[in-house]
Amino acid sequence: MTVVNTAYRAALLCMLLLAPPSFLRAAESPAISARAAAFSAAPALRSELGADLLHQAFAGFSRLKQEGRLTREGILTVIDFSRPSSQKRLFVIDVAGRRILYSSLVAHGRGSGISTAERFSNEPGSFRSSLGFFTTGATYEGSHGYSLRLEGLEEGVNDNAAMRSIVIHPAAYATRAFVLKHGRLGRSQGCPALPPSSSRAVIDLIKGGSCLFIYHQSPGYLAESHLLDVTGPS
Repeated sequence: MTVVNTAYRAALLCMLLLAPPSFLRAAESPAISARAAAFSAAPALRSELGADLLHQAFAGFSRLKQEGRLTREGILTVIDFSRPSSQKRLFVIDVAGRRILYSSLVAHGRGSGISTAERFSNEPGSFRSSLGFFTTGATYEGSHGYSLRLEGLEEGVNDNAAMRSIVIHPAAYATRAFVLKHGRLGRSQGCPALPPSSSRAVIDLIKGGSCLFIYHQSPGYLAESHLLDVTGPS
């Protein structure tokens, strides 16, 4: 069974590398696909974010909403780790209004890369960021200050987030001043770390059961994701 699964995943990864975007959306219901297309074409969103990111984010968000796994359905937060850390990569979206409420710098894990995130993991001790869909949890005062717990929703992709203590927290190395001095942000142990000046505002905006999607143009993630399952339901 392990050999079969390994061969299947390898074949699927090859298809993803060669497939057009329309293939990757074939498993979506027509209704979700149509809404995702409209969402990803919204001018206020497209001025800041790519169409594929928006489509994937909305498709996964819609599935989580259908399954009743979101407490707060009006907010969708995306992190675009295909961008360098010197650019704003976190965006809080008003889903109904199709507009960006807040944008921020955000640091990635030191095991993922230096100025850009290139490697991702769900493994404890990897110090890498994880991709995919999360829900936001409760706030707490930790060693970094006011922080936000995250729950990874994708088995094998990010479901070790709680065990790894992956949370949103402020960090002095996630500031514009750090970028001006070093040309990039500093790096975390896998957490999406925010500038201290804005972290509380972001955390209070998204806490309590909203959807977070961490994106990278990685075919490996699409091969592993069950929320964006290109093979369709079994």
